[in-house]
Amino acid sequence: MTLTTEQRESVAGELKKLAGTLNLTDDQKQKLSTFMSEAREKVEEYKQQNPNATQDDVINKIKSNRTALRQRLVNFLTPEQLTKWDAGVADMKEVWGQKVAA
Repeated sequence: MTLTTEQRESVAGELKKLAGTLNLTDDQKQKLSTFMSEAREKVEEYKQQNPNATQDDVINKIKSNRTALRQRLVNFLTPEQLTKWDAGVADMKEVWGQKVAA
């Protein structure tokens, strides 16, 4: 599934915030952008395939994708960056327009 312009802008906005917080290299930014876009696409596909999904269902899908993303981050973020990532995720109240408790 291809993301809409609005969805791509949302991912880009989140990436920009994370890049500053984590002090990412250009290579890390590219990898994280790819992974975040893939995760967003999976959520959108889930919503299309499950039009009657509740907000809780969507939030659970986001959490599942966030866990998978974290596992991929271990391969290219430094331990300090991972610590900051984890702290940022714990503070997240909203992801892609969905109210989320960490």
